[in-house]
Amino acid sequence: MNENNIIAVRSNKKIYKEDDKVIKVFSEEYRVSDVLNEALNQARVEEAGLNIPKLIEVKKIGNCWAIVNEFIEGKTLEQLMIEDPDNMDEYLERFVNLQLEVHKKKAPMLNKLKDKMNAKISAADIDATTRYELHTRLESMPKHTKICHGDFCPSNIICSPDGKDYIIDWAHATQGNASADVARSYLRFCLDGRQDIANVYLMKFCRASDTARQYVEKWLPIVAASQSVKGKPEEREFLMKWVDIVDYE
Repeated sequence: MNENNIIAVRSNKKIYKEDDKVIKVFSEEYRVSDVLNEALNQARVEEAGLNIPKLIEVKKIGNCWAIVNEFIEGKTLEQLMIEDPDNMDEYLERFVNLQLEVHKKKAPMLNKLKDKMNAKISAADIDATTRYELHTRLESMPKHTKICHGDFCPSNIICSPDGKDYIIDWAHATQGNASADVARSYLRFCLDGRQDIANVYLMKFCRASDTARQYVEKWLPIVAASQSVKGKPEEREFLMKWVDIVDYE
């Protein structure tokens, strides 16, 4: 791969652009099952009718696995928000409407969100009493089968010049309760130091979907606990504050 063609670098992957393709190359340590699961998620979501870059192939490049997708020309919604902050309100409404489109769809073969959350809580570095409370709360939440992106944020939306929006990065996709997906988006804004935007986003989503804010907030300790498993030290302290809320309710 030509290093001059790199368009993004993550802790365990490099993303290249070659002609009309995007090639996501994973590190040698990345589990093959996780690569194949991401590709399978993408295929299932595409079949559900959502507007996403087309999956072209999965292959090995040297000792590394790679996923090849269609390249979409455009800017991310995150870039537009940064470049044009005066229209933040409009961009947030666009963001919410896209998320609602995702939640309208179903993909029965996706992994279940509750199974993933239960496993993450069990693996979280928190005391047994809090884990028990979180498992209990999770089991009490209504069971839905809506597509949940798992990391729905403005940087995962490409806005093309022709006005179409494409949603990328389906590694964490599951089927389940949409409010868990909303809680994850809310926490993502907060982790980025954008509490004010997080609050406006949540208000807009709840209004557009006729969802009680308190219902989404019941998911926050569960989602925060699952997110803490990623082990980012700079995020853990913030997330644990949300996890601790469960002790006082």
